[in-house]
Amino acid sequence: MDVKAAVKLAKEYILYLFDEEEINNLGLEEVEFYEGEEAWSVTVGFSRPWEVPNDTILASLAKPPGRSYKIVRIDDKAGQVKSVKNRAVPS
Repeated sequence: MDVKAAVKLAKEYILYLFDEEEINNLGLEEVEFYEGEEAWSVTVGFSRPWEVPNDTILASLAKPPGRSYKIVRIDDKAGQVKSVKNRAVPS
């Protein structure tokens, strides 16, 4: 599996997993391949509807919408997602 395939799989899996939460602004944050483990670690970020102000005036005054970050671990040979974990972000 190449890097683009790993990123595509990670994004599709997150969209599937969080489907009921109607996430948006899904984007790649970082990707790394661990040779010894033959695994990809793909970090993606996204926003949830409750993190974005509904009011246009409030939205213009508010800080940017919050984002959640997830680390998707993918087995390179099997092409399967093995785990999804939270990525801590310093405040």
